[in-house]
Amino acid sequence: MKKIILAPSLLSADFGNLQKDIEMINRSEADWFHLDIMDGVFVPNISFGFPVVKYINRYAKKPLDVHLMIVQPERYIDEWKNAGADILTVHYEACTHLHRTIQEIKAAGMKAGVSLNPHTNVELLEDILPELDMVLIMSVNPGFGGQSFIKQSLTKIKKLRSMSDKTNPNLIIQVDGGVDKNNYKDILNAGANALVAGSAVFGAEDPEDMIKVLKKT
Repeated sequence: MKKIILAPSLLSADFGNLQKDIEMINRSEADWFHLDIMDGVFVPNISFGFPVVKYINRYAKKPLDVHLMIVQPERYIDEWKNAGADILTVHYEACTHLHRTIQEIKAAGMKAGVSLNPHTNVELLEDILPELDMVLIMSVNPGFGGQSFIKQSLTKIKKLRSMSDKTNPNLIIQVDGGVDKNNYKDILNAGANALVAGSAVFGAEDPEDMIKVLKKT
């Protein structure tokens, strides 16, 4: 039975009572905290920055999985490390010098991930795949929570897993967008081993129980 990494997305948490939701994730079977950082430029929305991530880090007892949906992410690598990031994911579409950015993330002491928008072909990662700890497949258009899963993402996941089996068998393939109890098994069967779930967890009657459901293979 393969280990499934579940990372609830705090974008869907109750920001009026954030500490309560952080403590719920600490208690739960979830593995990471997923933090979506948006700048209003790369995506048409703005989320939160360093002060909120530092606050989350103060209470979180599990790794912070920070997903940068921002232009020129290389400007802030050290700041995210100082804020508490354990995993830092940048967008392929936002990095002119992707290899250098990945090296800088690793040099700062974090795991390095690359995210792909729904329209971006996974084959574009072929040259850099051996350097990566994680690839994040966006299964919705990034920028807003609560969207429906794009089914074509399953084909991308299968193709990426086939590529990584040859050059980076330990690659974590994470999927974010529209993940719920109705489709998570299809996503895992396609070759993913990390799931981001926002609305599915925080919109559930019992979020802790929903986390248990999404961890079952």
